[in-house]
Amino acid sequence: MAESAEDVGNEEGAVSEVATAPESDEAAGAAESSDSDPIEVLRRQFEELNDRHLRLVAEFSNYRRRSDQERLGTWGRAQADVLSKFISVLDDLHRVAELDLSNATVEAIMEGIDLVEKKFSRMLEDAGVEVIDPVGERFDPQRMEALMRVSAELAEQDETVAQVMQKGYALKGSLIRPARVAVFKHG
Repeated sequence: MAESAEDVGNEEGAVSEVATAPESDEAAGAAESSDSDPIEVLRRQFEELNDRHLRLVAEFSNYRRRSDQERLGTWGRAQADVLSKFISVLDDLHRVAELDLSNATVEAIMEGIDLVEKKFSRMLEDAGVEVIDPVGERFDPQRMEALMRVSAELAEQDETVAQVMQKGYALKGSLIRPARVAVFKHG
């Protein structure tokens, strides 16, 4: 029962040849199909990802268009709300302008103008507009525009507002128009 080394080697060689031959045919066939399968798999994945990308681009484009339309609509409604208040004040001004001067007194006209001014000021205040009327305050170039200098008698008055030529306005911290002022200068 003892086999020679040669016989064992031949048997192993024969077995390995027989065993490797089918494997090599299967491996070759699998290699051919695996070469085409990964490419097909990658091509399908690419097409899926490309399709998903195109859909996302289209969705984002639609979202941007809708949000722009909504923003413009909101802006338009806000402007209409403010303008309706302006129109109310304008109507009051028209009533004052159309007064019959033969029956109206100067006091009545001035009272009408004062009422219109108060209504307009109240409307601006409701809209969040801050009036900048800095008489006696220290000059602030961020909120004021100096039109002229006035000589100051006291050193404490230096760089303070002597007179407001035109009030300034700010809306929620943003300067709309600076106050135009005369500023004391000592010395």
